[in-house]
Amino acid sequence: MKVLIVESRPELGMLWTRHLERQGYAVKQAQSQDDAVAYLSTDQADIIVLDLVLKQGSALAVADFASYRHPDARVIFVTDTTFFSDGSIFNHASNACAFLPAGTPPEDLAAMVAHYGGH
Repeated sequence: MKVLIVESRPELGMLWTRHLERQGYAVKQAQSQDDAVAYLSTDQADIIVLDLVLKQGSALAVADFASYRHPDARVIFVTDTTFFSDGSIFNHASNACAFLPAGTPPEDLAAMVAHYGGH
């Protein structure tokens, strides 16, 4: 299964990447909207782990582009803010399947990837 991690903080993205790779996933990283869109323009992802607050660009634009380009891809949103904490993210992104705090342990994130990725 292919996983795209879109996370502005390289150290957090690497933590998740290493853990998911140990679980057998093919993982790519992007740090901005432009990086994520460039990747999704030429390749696919089954699951996208997407930080809701990117330093460069919009997470909702990434989710929207993924929905258009790869309609079967699911998005797991992560954040360290209270923005969308009411669950309204599911009204804004049709491909959203989960909403987690950024501090979620990597093994729990991997379990969510497995669950929503069908493995």
